[in-house]
Amino acid sequence: MSWTIPNILTVLRLLAAPGVAVMFLYFHRPWADWFALALFVSAAVTDYFDGYLARLWKQESKFGAMLDPIADKAMVVIAIMVITGYSGMNPWLILPATVILFREVFVSGLREYLGAKAGLLKVTKLAKWKTTAQMIAIAILFLGTGLEHLEGIARRGLTMEQYAALVEQGLADPIRSCGARGCSSIATTVGLAVIWVAAILTFMTGWEYFRKALPFLKDDKT
Repeated sequence: MSWTIPNILTVLRLLAAPGVAVMFLYFHRPWADWFALALFVSAAVTDYFDGYLARLWKQESKFGAMLDPIADKAMVVIAIMVITGYSGMNPWLILPATVILFREVFVSGLREYLGAKAGLLKVTKLAKWKTTAQMIAIAILFLGTGLEHLEGIARRGLTMEQYAALVEQGLADPIRSCGARGCSSIATTVGLAVIWVAAILTFMTGWEYFRKALPFLKDDKT
C-alpha cells in the first residue's frame, strides 16, 4: 500500500474506533463523553474527506477500498456498544442497535461466502445514507449521555420536575435544564429518532444485498 493522505485518514479513522471506548477508561465523566464525542465526530468527518480526496487526486487504491467500510463498521459497532452500556440498556436503543449489528455481521458473512463474487455487494448510495444516519445518531446520543451525567450532578437526587421548578425560582443553574424535560432528554429523544431511521435504512440495505446474493446461494440442481 502507499501512504497517501486518503489512506492515512482511513487508518486514523480505524484507530479512532477503539479510542472512543478507551476515553471511558482514562477519563471521568462527563469529560469521557465529550472526548468520545469529539473523537467520533472528527473520525466521521474523515469518512467524507478520504473518499473525496482519493477521487480528486486520483489516489483511489484497493487498500483504501478494503479498509474504508471496515473502519466505518468498527466505529459504529464500538460506539453503539459504549452508548448502550451508559444508557441504562434502554430498549428503544437496544432494538435498533440490534438491527444494525445483525446487519453488519450478516452482510460481512455474505461477502466472505461469495468470495470473488463479493463485488456484487458494492456500497450503494442508500448504504452511504445509512452510514451517515448512524454516525449522526451516535453523535447526538453521546451528547445526550454527557448532558445526562451533568444534569444528574446538578439535580443531586432531585427529579427533573423538581429541578425545573428550582430553575424557575432561580435556585438552580438554568444552563443545564432546557425546560422541564432537560437537555439530555431532548438530545436522547432526537438521537433515538435518528437511530431508528438509521436502523430502517440498515435493514433495507441488508435486504438489498441479500437479494443480490440470493442467486448464488441456491444449490445446483443435479
